[in-house]
Amino acid sequence: MAFLLAGFLTVLMAAPAAVAETGSTTSAPHEKPAYPTEFSLPDGFQPEGIAIGPGAAAYFGSRGTGAIYRADLRTGKGRIINPGPGTPSLGLKVDTRGRLFVAGGTGGDARVIDTRSGKVLASYRLATGTAFVNDVVLTRDAAYFTDSANPVLYKLPLGRGGALPEEAVKVPLSGDIVYTTGNNANGIAQTPDRRALLVVQSNTGKLFRVNPSTGVAALVDIGAESLTNGDGLLLEGRTLHVVQNRLNTLTSLSLNRGATSGKVVRKLTDGRFDVPTTVASFRDRLYLPNARFTTTPTPTTPYNVVAVERH
Repeated sequence: MAFLLAGFLTVLMAAPAAVAETGSTTSAPHEKPAYPTEFSLPDGFQPEGIAIGPGAAAYFGSRGTGAIYRADLRTGKGRIINPGPGTPSLGLKVDTRGRLFVAGGTGGDARVIDTRSGKVLASYRLATGTAFVNDVVLTRDAAYFTDSANPVLYKLPLGRGGALPEEAVKVPLSGDIVYTTGNNANGIAQTPDRRALLVVQSNTGKLFRVNPSTGVAALVDIGAESLTNGDGLLLEGRTLHVVQNRLNTLTSLSLNRGATSGKVVRKLTDGRFDVPTTVASFRDRLYLPNARFTTTPTPTTPYNVVAVERH
């Protein structure tokens, strides 16, 4: 590999005391307000996905109840906008029309929620039997969902003006990706050239470039690097951020335009990470929800979101 960081970089970003106590900060007159670098989610929430936008609105899904929580990144405060169906809400993406696309995990479904009212605009049965609809990416003309239990992508083709379809289309995965025991296809993103999709396979640590029309997957050459426990993906330009959840690591890769190859340019750990699952960006920060998979969830278990600087 052309460049490999010798060790993990540790970024310690201690939040101001005011943030820890109130979820907000104060500033002198005429100063730009300092957004909190971490803030709490409701106790017992069990967060998994995050989506940000438009503006400073951030959305989180509960893997326990499927509830959707909206927070203001300026203050860290928020509220539940949808109580959920009692099955998980995992990967999330929000579009410019204020619609939140939600991957339904073991529920085997996908939902589209109006971020203004919290109402479900559409619900799709993607799979019957064993399923784990894990993550979602939005392209110009479709939404694609991964299933960690079944070698298939689910496609919601979007019509004129972003019109939602009546039903989803299955795109079987083939080629280099081989499903095995554990979580398979997980995080999903577009390639830098927008011609294909990127999918990380959590249990094998492999990254694939997938043809969205045929489902044929080609292994991305990342040298000797492994993306084991790869979860949420975020593409910024030609930089792909990969959250390696149980490793408490955010790995960043520099890809070529077609995403046929890439190299690791940063591995970031942080003392505040507690099994983060995915990542979204706002201004000069990356935000990660702590899923705390290694902590037994109870109705009073605390959960939070942490922010690190973008580089």
